[in-house]
Amino acid sequence: MTFPSHPSGSALRERMIEDMNVRGFTEDTRRDYIRCVKRFAAFIGRSPDAATAEDLRRFQVHQTESGMRPPGINSSVSALRFFFTVTLDRPDLSRRLAIVHQPRKLPLVLSAEEVARLLEAAPGPKYKAALGTAYGAGLRVSEVVALKVTDIDSARMLIRVEQGKGRKDRHAMLSPHLLELLRAWWREGKRRGVMLPRGWLFPGRNPVTPLSSRQLNRAVHAAAEAAEIRKRVTPHTLRHSFATHLLEQDIDIRVIQVLLGHAKLDTTALYARVATNTIRTVMSPLDRIKPLTQDETRPDR
Repeated sequence: MTFPSHPSGSALRERMIEDMNVRGFTEDTRRDYIRCVKRFAAFIGRSPDAATAEDLRRFQVHQTESGMRPPGINSSVSALRFFFTVTLDRPDLSRRLAIVHQPRKLPLVLSAEEVARLLEAAPGPKYKAALGTAYGAGLRVSEVVALKVTDIDSARMLIRVEQGKGRKDRHAMLSPHLLELLRAWWREGKRRGVMLPRGWLFPGRNPVTPLSSRQLNRAVHAAAEAAEIRKRVTPHTLRHSFATHLLEQDIDIRVIQVLLGHAKLDTTALYARVATNTIRTVMSPLDRIKPLTQDETRPDR
C-alpha cells in the first residue's frame, strides 16, 4: 500500500510505519492509520505531505456531508494528527483538525437470566467458555481471543491479560464457575486434538491461530437468536453486563475499574447510570417527609 501518485509516497508510508513502531502501536492501529492517510491523499489528489489547512477543512466537511459517523471522523483525526505532528513535524496543520463530540449513550445490559440463556444457547463448549469468560471476567473480545492456556492461574484464581487496551498487562478475576466452564472446554479441546501445549485457550479453525473476534461475534449473535433475546447483543454486551451486575452487588466502583482495566474512573462510572437495582434501592427524599396525599376518609372541603 502506497500513498498515490507521488515519488515520495512509499518513503512517507515507511517513515510513518517506523514512527508508529517506535511508539509501540498495535498492528490494527498501524493499518487503520495508514488507511486513513491514504483516504485523505486520495481525496486531495496528491501526496499528503503537500496538504494545506484548507485541504484538511474540506476533507472534514466532506466526511460530515457524506454521513460518516463521529467515531469514524475522530479516528481519521487521530491518524492525521499523528501523520502531520510526528511523521511530518507539522503540528500547525494538525491543530486544524476538529474532534466531533458525541453524547455518551447508556450501554446495553442483559439481565442475569438473559446471560444464563445466552450461555446455554452458545454453539458448543468452546463458545460457551469464551462467552462465559467475556461475562465472568469482564474481558474485551480482543482480550478473550488472545488468551493462552498458560494465562489461567487456577491456584490464585486469576486470569492474566497480556497487553490489553493501552498495551497494559493486568489480572482479571477467575470465578469457580468460570473455571469449570474452561476445564470442560479444555477436556473437550484435548479430545479433539486442538489444544496445543502453551497454545491458544480458544483456537480457531487452525489450532495454531486464535479464534477471531469476528467468529466470536457471529457466535454471540447465533446464541442470542437461539435464546430468543431481542436485544442487539455483542460480546461487549457481556462486559457491560459484568460491570453493571457487580455494581448492583454493591462492589466498590474502584474495584470494578481495576477489573475492567479502565484508565479513568469516569469511564467506569457510566455503569452507575444503568445499575437499575441500585437505583431502585435508593430512598427518594420525598419518602422521608410527611405524605402529601389527602386522607381518603376525610371529605373534601
